Amino acid sequence: MTDLIHDPKGGMPRLLEIMRRLRDPDTGCPWDLEQDFASIAPYTIEEAYEVADAIEREAWDELKGELGDLLFQSVFHAQMADEKGLFDFNAVADTMSDKMVARHPHVFGDESREKSADQQTVDWEVIKAQERAAKQQDGVLDGVAMGLPALMRAVKLQKRAARVGFDWPSSDDVMDKLHEELDEIRQAENRDEQFEEFGDMLFVVANLARHLDIDPEAALRAANAKFTRRFGFIEQKLAKENRAPKDSNLTEMDRLWDAAKVHEKAQKNLKE
Repeated sequence: MTDLIHDPKGGMPRLLEIMRRLRDPDTGCPWDLEQDFASIAPYTIEEAYEVADAIEREAWDELKGELGDLLFQSVFHAQMADEKGLFDFNAVADTMSDKMVARHPHVFGDESREKSADQQTVDWEVIKAQERAAKQQDGVLDGVAMGLPALMRAVKLQKRAARVGFDWPSSDDVMDKLHEELDEIRQAENRDEQFEEFGDMLFVVANLARHLDIDPEAALRAANAKFTRRFGFIEQKLAKENRAPKDSNLTEMDRLWDAAKVHEKAQKNLKE
């Protein structure tokens, strides 16, 4: 197995063997041996976001590595499951293959491929509903994973409820509700009420994103990136005067923020 571990073309068998060796009780890595499903789960979520980040930045030179990091998370979980006698990596791959074949009867079965992407989405949801029923998940909201990022889970819950008619008719109605929630935050009399009303507001924001067909996680990531760029512009301008933001004031930094917006617009026009 030593030759496989050091084989640069070893592919999937090489990665699985490396993981097995890392978890070897006698010769493995102490850190890897201490981990369990719960301790690794946050890393799995983080790696998924780093894949999304590389795609959003079109950093194609980084994407291969980020996908590898995410794959390693699956390998890590599968190795721990194998040690417990639950399943192994091949079972994970077979389960996914079975699911894809079952959910694509128009590709792997007898159904016609003459259907739109929208119709395929409808059919996909029907098949998933049948799968949930087989798992005795009869509630409309059953099966929406608790571990999803909160905004993403909010959208999924709302989509499920909308399928049975529990939804606002238009985005204007959602905006009215958002204004209502903002007023309720203003009127909150203590920390607990503020906490609850703030959560309600975010839930409505997620619903507004759904009505506008916007991915709220992607939109917030874009806003974070924009804030980072513009604040970096402020730091660069101040650094030319041997100063840092702590040496400035809000009025000056607000002026530089507006300059950053003008600069970004000019750069965008140049690209176009």
